Order: sequence, then structure tokens, then C-alpha cells
Amino acid sequence: MTPPSFSVYGLATPLVRPGDDMAAHLLSAAERSECRGFEGGDVVVVAESAVATAEGRVVRLADVEPSAKALRLAEEYHMDPRHVEAVLRESDRVVGGIPGFLLCMKNGTLLPNAGIDASNAPTGSVVLLPLDPEASAQQIRTAIRERSGADVGVIVADSRTHAMRLGCCGVAIGCSGIPSVIDERGKKDLFGRELEVTKRAVADCIASAAELVMGEADECVPAAVVRGIGLPVGDYAGVAAIDASECLFMGVALHADPSLLVDDERKT
Repeated sequence: MTPPSFSVYGLATPLVRPGDDMAAHLLSAAERSECRGFEGGDVVVVAESAVATAEGRVVRLADVEPSAKALRLAEEYHMDPRHVEAVLRESDRVVGGIPGFLLCMKNGTLLPNAGIDASNAPTGSVVLLPLDPEASAQQIRTAIRERSGADVGVIVADSRTHAMRLGCCGVAIGCSGIPSVIDERGKKDLFGRELEVTKRAVADCIASAAELVMGEADECVPAAVVRGIGLPVGDYAGVAAIDASECLFMGVALHADPSLLVDDERKT
């Protein structure tokens, strides 16, 4: 049996600006890339900062008035009070923090600074997450299909850290056209034992593979095409998530301190 393989192609675009047609950028970049345009079954991974910028989710810090709470948290965690205020406005609650970062709950996900990005943002500005990453992925997918005829999957990807690990890797925050998780339960391992808990986070794995060619600095490669992955493309939508109480890391933390997710003045 031939081992599976796939290819990843970076998509270089001009600097994305508010109001830009993100799908048009991607279509043009794909034609210039070695992938020679999109094909059915491709998975297109797009950086959330590029999507958010095109959608106008850029905030000038000079326009932000910090609240008393933002001033207090900024002093405690050594941050710009205006940045903290932007984080507070985007968060469901703040769990805690370390110098330079607030750990936030947003839309059922635990993430630093509510996903707000100061890198790859105009000077004096920050980029918020897309308002609805699922809808963004769906809109890009629909536009690519209508303009090229190719039925592709689309992932809106962010960079995240993981517990007790140094550095960032890709994670899907919006997904359209492919399953985000594949259930491996019931399959057999190398020794014939039935898998009981294994589920593969394929959208996150694809996002990480794409980020190897997209980069995090001034590459101006905000997207990538992953070809040959072999996933079904169809009416799939969303990124599967679990409740904090079911998460190994958050579950242990909540058991140790149930007040972590209590919406009180100190923790929010």
C-alpha cells in the first residue's frame, strides 16, 4: 500500500486592507502559485488576521478609552490600558493572566487576549478576531466555488499556544466544507485493540501544516492550499468544541478552583 501524502502551497497576496475582497485575493494568488489555481478537494487555510482585516475588524488604540477595570488589569499585568480595554470588550470573561497577556473565555474557547493580535496590524492598532469565523469560512468557500468552479474546504486559522509547551502552532477557529474532527473510535490499533477515545482534530492539524509555509512575520503569505489530504468535501460546518468541564486542562483547574469561571468582579 502506498503511504498517504499531501502538498502545501503558500498563497502570497498584496497587503490586505479593510474592505478588500478576500476571495479575490486568494483566487489571484492561487493562479500565481505552483498549485495553479484551486481544484476540487483542496483545503484553503486563511489566517484570521487577514480575514479580520478585510472585514474591517481593526481598532485604533487612540480611539479606545480605558475603563477603571482596564486600568487596574493593565497595571497588574504590565499592559497598555487601551489594549486591555479592547480585550475586555471582546471577552466573555477574563480568567487570569501573566505579564503581557490576559487569559480569556470567548465563545466557549480559552485563549490569550481574546484573540486580539497586535502583530501584523497597522502601527497603533490591533486586529480583533473575525466577528463570526464560521460565516467567514463559508463566505470564502462559496465565493471560490462560484468564481472558479472548485468545491474546496476552507479553514480560518489562528496561532495558539498549548499547555506547558513553548511556541505556537495552528488551530482552526472557522471551518466550512470539511469535517473538523474525525472519529477514530472502533478502529483497531497495530495490535488489534479497538480504539475507544481517539478523535483526530484534522482541521487543527491542517492549520498547523499550512502555517509552516504561511509564517508569522512579514512574509505576506496569509493563506495556503493543502492538496491531496483526502478529506470529504461537502456540507460540513463548524469547529467541534467541548465544555470547559470536559477539558482535561480546564477540568483539573476547575476542580482545584471552581471560582475560575465565576463571573465576579475580580475574575471578569
